[in-house]
Amino acid sequence: MITSDSKRRVKVKDPRDVIAGVVLLCFSLVLVFYLVPNYINEPPILQNPMMSPQWLPRIVGWLILLFSVLLIFQGLLVAGNSEEDERAIKKGSPRRFVMMIVALAIYIALFESMGAVFCGILATLVLFIAHPVRTWWVYSMAFLFPIVVTFLFVEVMNVPLPIMPFWL
Repeated sequence: MITSDSKRRVKVKDPRDVIAGVVLLCFSLVLVFYLVPNYINEPPILQNPMMSPQWLPRIVGWLILLFSVLLIFQGLLVAGNSEEDERAIKKGSPRRFVMMIVALAIYIALFESMGAVFCGILATLVLFIAHPVRTWWVYSMAFLFPIVVTFLFVEVMNVPLPIMPFWL
């Protein structure tokens, strides 16, 4: 005789991770199976499938789906209520928050007029100042990262970006 009390239940150890994972899973399913196929048009003749405008959104959608499933498993397997939990959110100072908003505003406001490279460098420097980066060589990444990302988008993925002001 089997009673209802003997049924095995899955105990959620960290409900915040499970909720976040389910929300991201729903978003990724909508992105991969509805938004990308219905709203991003492909030209009739493609030389390479990686040149399709659907390629990058599809990859991002599948990665979000994968990580959301992993986040759900993490919420089911790992308890998150420990005081020594590295995943705990620590609130930063209001100055840091304002500087992050300023970096975003710089990037949005100056992107077309000053170019992707200059805005990327300036926004990254503001972010490094907002989060106290003390190592001097890390600031070289503020110059290197925007240049590499812009090069990848313009040369590899053929995305037209304003590279620098007055770029011919």
